[in-house]
Amino acid sequence: QLQAFGGGLAQVGGSLRLSCAASGRAFNLYVIHWFRQPPGKEREFVAAISLDSSGTYIADSSMKGRITISRDNAKNTVYLEMNSMKPEDTAVYYCAARRTYTTNWEIMTYWGQGTQVTVSS
Repeated sequence: QLQAFGGGLAQVGGSLRLSCAASGRAFNLYVIHWFRQPPGKEREFVAAISLDSSGTYIADSSMKGRITISRDNAKNTVYLEMNSMKPEDTAVYYCAARRTYTTNWEIMTYWGQGTQVTVSS
């Protein structure tokens, strides 16, 4: 079971850190992904991190340099830190788990509930 939290209101140019906490012993067997769904748009890939943090994947150039993903297997938690936030970062953010990395949200094994992030000026 996954639980995403840490969303809220952020200012343009500000920062926010989301957390994805997992229950169960097999957390370190899963690649943890973050997706987001902006208002009126489809769900999209944001970032992912491999089992041992050796591989991190960030969606695209608009996010690289602004987003950092990390994990603490001892705490069964993955973090998504967003900096220099923009209004287009406004979305519901979801964490999800799968044994292997993919950007395809439709084939995730486990999902957390979403957490709303709103960026305003």
